[in-house]
Amino acid sequence: MSRPHHQFGTLLGLDHIGVGVSDMDGSVRFYAGLGFIDVVFDHTGDLGGLAEVTGHASTRARVVYLRSATPTVLGRSGIKLVQILDRPQPPLPDGFAYGEPGVCEVCIHVKDYEDFHEGLVRSGHTVLMDPNDQILEPYDTHCGLSYVEDPDGAKIEFIEWRSLESGWPHPSGPQGVNHVAFGVGSSARTEEFYRSLGFTSKLFDMEGVNEPMNPWFEAVGRTPPSQRMMLLMSPHGGSLEPVQQDPAGPDMRGEWGHLGTFEFSLGARNLDLAVAHLGELGVELVGEPVDIDLGGGRSWRYAYFRDPDELYVSVTEVRA
Repeated sequence: MSRPHHQFGTLLGLDHIGVGVSDMDGSVRFYAGLGFIDVVFDHTGDLGGLAEVTGHASTRARVVYLRSATPTVLGRSGIKLVQILDRPQPPLPDGFAYGEPGVCEVCIHVKDYEDFHEGLVRSGHTVLMDPNDQILEPYDTHCGLSYVEDPDGAKIEFIEWRSLESGWPHPSGPQGVNHVAFGVGSSARTEEFYRSLGFTSKLFDMEGVNEPMNPWFEAVGRTPPSQRMMLLMSPHGGSLEPVQQDPAGPDMRGEWGHLGTFEFSLGARNLDLAVAHLGELGVELVGEPVDIDLGGGRSWRYAYFRDPDELYVSVTEVRA
């Protein structure tokens, strides 16, 4: 008797966020301070399947894939650091604030986030937003959040879902990645697309000017826009936070591998089934699936597609 086909092609929610770095060893130390001390793999070599994604015939890079030492149901995704070796690393797009087309942030769930944030401040980290609490519509979801900056300008959010964590008695401190935020042209279109990929629940959906972010826009000469934000959740992995601005912001996707946050990846139990599912939905791959042998029976497999806003998204199967 044949096994039933998995409804979402073995897709597992947000697996990791890609971050371009200029000093890999320094960035590994920085993210270790945020709890990401589990080095799943550290690979240097040619990355196949990226010619159309990058606009370059070949890409040689050092890639370090990190996971938290203390992942939880509210923070279970990882971070992929990428340092390009065969050409200059593209810069963070000039004028980026938050919510323009492109990848906005890494969001880490932290219990007692205020204490953790203040500890980083004392150690000299660059602060982008002081701790503040918010009540999110339409379910009055209570969270606290703050931001710091990584060595190459990536925005790192610390969030504490106060309404959700009471049933999960974990110790204070950072867990894993909770979600990735990215700018979109239509929240409704993005929600429909990612629901078909397994993000079937929504924690909040609200619209307005997020005043603590105003300095980021003012710093690049923009009037703070109204932003519609929602959190789309998968039962298997991290979440997605699409952001739609009114008026629309400029394109900040930048070149693949640029410094700061540049991509995110969906996990897959089996990459072949995940790719087949994308094909059933009419989603075409950009380039061919790639299989990198990490040695010792370990492997890293990935494939890329474009989402409705022409953002390159990868699907990843890691066996390490």
